[in-house]
Amino acid sequence: MADETVRPESRWHRPLATTPRHLFVPRWWTSRERDGAVGYELHDGVSDPEAWMRAAYDSGRTLTTRVGPHHADHAAPGTVIPETWPTSSSTLPGLVVMMYRHAFLADTSRVLVTTGSGYGTALACKRLGSEHVTSVDVDPYLVEAARERLAAAGHHPCMEVCDLTGELPGGYDRIISTVSVRTIPGSWLTALAPGGRMVTTLSGTGLIIVADKTDDGGAFGRVAPESAGFMRTRHGDDYDPLPGNAQLWETAQNAEGESVTRGRYPVMRVSSTWDVRSTLELVVPGIEHRMDVGEDGTRTAYMLHVDGSWARATAAGARELPTVHQGGPRRLWDELDRIRTWLVIDGDLPVSGAMVRIDPDGALTLSRSGWTATLP
Repeated sequence: MADETVRPESRWHRPLATTPRHLFVPRWWTSRERDGAVGYELHDGVSDPEAWMRAAYDSGRTLTTRVGPHHADHAAPGTVIPETWPTSSSTLPGLVVMMYRHAFLADTSRVLVTTGSGYGTALACKRLGSEHVTSVDVDPYLVEAARERLAAAGHHPCMEVCDLTGELPGGYDRIISTVSVRTIPGSWLTALAPGGRMVTTLSGTGLIIVADKTDDGGAFGRVAPESAGFMRTRHGDDYDPLPGNAQLWETAQNAEGESVTRGRYPVMRVSSTWDVRSTLELVVPGIEHRMDVGEDGTRTAYMLHVDGSWARATAAGARELPTVHQGGPRRLWDELDRIRTWLVIDGDLPVSGAMVRIDPDGALTLSRSGWTATLP
């Protein structure tokens, strides 16, 4: 796994090669679909050691350890959970190392990392020594389980239960978050040492933000060239429920809408892109995307927004132009097509390589070539 992730001379090779990832994921969930129903199925490592080792040492695989409020450690064998949001995981090793590399860790860096399964914390401890590592999570069980498993691997970092978006338990040279945030918490800027660096992702986007603290108490940096997606921060046992949209979903499926047009481009799966999805999220935050592909190849994409806006785009095939129905206060598909036109004309979108400015109060502004977007 280490050889597949980094070169042998990398300082991350030894942590990857000697950290027992399976110790941190004795059980895990995998998504499954059966009889048209989507859910999560429990896997127990002890009962199938071969599958356990294969999953744990797959360099490109994230292992989900918690879905909704259900931790795999506590589930009975054979348990299947209906479809819900994953809430904790052991992130794929290559992605953890990429986030750490963006942090430019020095041997004496005091780092704050996020706990989850504890595997990423173990890698940081192996690289820096436990005395330089603080690991936090909002879930008391995750912190305690990770503490025990880290101790079994010979690591004893500072472990704290806290909300990552609230007050942090110390001061740090680096803050590396493998959960995503909507905006940068002001507490991060308070806890970060002068010249310190933060690395995180913005929820709803594929954007990795790398920024260094500036003398005025803010931070300045850039959007990393790679894309990544992590589970978003939660503040309790599970995510807050999304606003009810059953009626809007019914409308989006069946209504004619106030606008019926021909789309400029074929139907796309927005959630599978990073630059288009990220730009759209900055322009119109909070769009829910759904997509159906019929047995005859018909593709229908839906966009729903809490303000009552909706769009439905249906095309006879992957390369056909869709008929687009839209309603509500905003034309969501028009916003998407505008971004795609931008991409066709310029060859990329300004989020790619954008500069990042974070004000002392946490307001974040991205800018490139005259384009700006600000998240309060």
